[in-house]
Amino acid sequence: MGLFDKIFGKKIEEQIEDNQTADIFKFDLADLDAVAEADSDIQADELVSVATETPVEEDQQPPITVVSEPFVDAAIDMPIEPVEIPIEALPESIPESISESTPEVTTPVVETPQEIEDKYEKSLKKTSKSFGARFNAFLSNFRSVDEAFFEELEDTLIMSDVGVDVATQLTDDLRHEVKLQNAKSQDDVKRVIIEKMVDNFGESGLETSLIIREPLTVMLFVGVNGVGKTTTIGKLANRFKNEGKKVLLAAADTFRAGATDQLVEWSRRSGVDIVVGKEKSDPASVVFDAVKRAQAEQFDVLLIDTAGRLQNKDNLMKELEKMGKIIKRELPDAPHETLLALDATTGQNAISQAKEFSKVTPLTGIVLTKLDGSAKGGIILTIQQILKIPVKLVGLGEGLTDLENFDEALFVKGLFQDLL
Repeated sequence: MGLFDKIFGKKIEEQIEDNQTADIFKFDLADLDAVAEADSDIQADELVSVATETPVEEDQQPPITVVSEPFVDAAIDMPIEPVEIPIEALPESIPESISESTPEVTTPVVETPQEIEDKYEKSLKKTSKSFGARFNAFLSNFRSVDEAFFEELEDTLIMSDVGVDVATQLTDDLRHEVKLQNAKSQDDVKRVIIEKMVDNFGESGLETSLIIREPLTVMLFVGVNGVGKTTTIGKLANRFKNEGKKVLLAAADTFRAGATDQLVEWSRRSGVDIVVGKEKSDPASVVFDAVKRAQAEQFDVLLIDTAGRLQNKDNLMKELEKMGKIIKRELPDAPHETLLALDATTGQNAISQAKEFSKVTPLTGIVLTKLDGSAKGGIILTIQQILKIPVKLVGLGEGLTDLENFDEALFVKGLFQDLL
């Protein structure tokens, strides 16, 4: 049974009238109302702009629980490479300068399955509306299923952020499926298209659950600046804390102005501890101190924020390699997750970012942020089918609890809610 059957029920051939004598390449299409309005909706959706990561409020003093003394200062102006420090030169213990603070206490929020489903549906409304408008407008222009129909279908899929490779594959498959399932009406053809897209998506077989290890889980977060990486870390920290886990953050993005302050503010909101270093200090020193403290004080989860200077890939790779060596010296199987944060509003550009970061470091999963503010949620189809990297978390809003595990069934239902 395909994913489409599990979510929507019967396959299309069980709903189409048995008419073997009919010309399977001809069907009548009813004129669609408000096609012009649908086209304008598409343009409006594409102009949506979403605020970037939550700014730090100026009147609040973030609590710093650990001050990491750098053992080397890296260059301030990139792309000058930071000074390389052998692993053996790292300090053997946590610095003595530790100032304790009381994190903000948050009340755990437990969402029901229905609330999560409603959140998916609401967040994917813009994407679904864009999908529906494009496909309805496309179908209204054709009176027969011929080669021109499939060529235009491929273009429509590409414009819907499905991606060139996926669009080509789907179109080839649909040539066969439309004939096989004897689809003649507009609704029949539309349902065949959706059914094939859903079932292909469900065949990826990727594991979308976060990897959790005992006694300590280490997660490394990467991504360009402005995609919501730091915000994601804060929200995930809040979730883990609500689950009863002891959480520690590490502010290893030491070169971007305000990055540490922003993560400190999220640690306060989430009510968890954080390890920070001096501005422009070597990020590896922060990671070293964080790992040591996480082990010494028996933390359950360590979440590490990193720099997003993808334009300087050589420097970034060296930084990540150094962090990896430090982590593996203490925990050979860590980091357990290396998660790439991508902004859903960027569409196909997110694919380019994923390919580039894959060259820098092995990725175990994707965090797709700002899904609620985008009409380009179809990018998930391409990420999982072409890149073979599972989407593990999705941002469905700006609230502290608006980070959800990726649910394949809820995503599909939300994506096609305006088409079926």
